[in-house]
Amino acid sequence: MIESGSVTVQIDKGIGTLTFFHPKKNSLPGGLLKNIANEINNLAKNDEVKVVVLRSGGDGPFCAGASFDELMAVDSIESGKNFFMGFAGVILAMKNCPKFVIARVHGKTVGGGVGIVAASDYAIATNNASIKLSELALGIGPFIIGPAVERKIGKSAYAAMSIDADWRDAQWAKQHGLYADVVESVEELDNAVNNLAKKLSGFNPEAMAELKTVFWEGTEHWEELLPKRAETSGRLVLSDFTSKAIQAFRKT
Repeated sequence: MIESGSVTVQIDKGIGTLTFFHPKKNSLPGGLLKNIANEINNLAKNDEVKVVVLRSGGDGPFCAGASFDELMAVDSIESGKNFFMGFAGVILAMKNCPKFVIARVHGKTVGGGVGIVAASDYAIATNNASIKLSELALGIGPFIIGPAVERKIGKSAYAAMSIDADWRDAQWAKQHGLYADVVESVEELDNAVNNLAKKLSGFNPEAMAELKTVFWEGTEHWEELLPKRAETSGRLVLSDFTSKAIQAFRKT
C-alpha cells in the first residue's frame, strides 16, 4: 500500500538495487523499516548479487527519518522500543550483509536516514544532500543510530551534530567521512553509483566479504547494544515534551 510506502528490488548483472519510497518525504514507518531489513537480508543470501545499491524514490529528500505518525501513536515503552528496533534491524542487516552496500543519497537526510547512510559501506551524494540529527529537538536523541554515525564520523562530530540539531551541508558530511564523494547533479550521482557498482560486481566476492569484516571490526556487540538504545528511545518518546515537539514539527 502506498500509505505504508514501498520497497522494490532489482537484480541486474550482479548488482542488487533496493529502492524504498514513502509519500511523506521518504519517512520510515515500522513496516517499511522491516521490509527494508528483510530485503537486505535476502540480497545478502543471494549468490547472484555481488554488490548492493540502496536508494530512495522520488526527487525530494533521501529520507525524512522516523514516521511522526507512528511516533505519536507510541503508547508504551514496549511499543516505542519495537518501533525503534526497526532502525536497528536495518542497520544490523547492512552491517551483517557480506556484500558492500552503496548508498545513493540524492537529497536531504534527517535523523534515522543519517543512520542508514552511515551504515552503508560507501555513500555518494549530491551537493544538496544536507544532513541533520533532529532527535534532541524532539525530546529524544539519536541513540539507536548513534553507533553507526559515530563509527563513520567520529565521536566529536557525532556529538556536535547531536547537540546542535541544525543542518550540515554535503561538503561537511564528506569532510567528516559520512559521504565518500559528493557530485553536482543527480545525473552525475547515477553515473558515479552505477560505475562503482559495476566495477565492484566484477571483483572477488570472497575478498570483498573478508574486507567488509575488517571494516566492521569492533561492532560485534551491536546486537546487544542497539536493543538497549531502542528501549531508551522508546521511554523518552512517551514524554509530554516529545508529544508537543512532534506536533509543532508537523505544523512546519
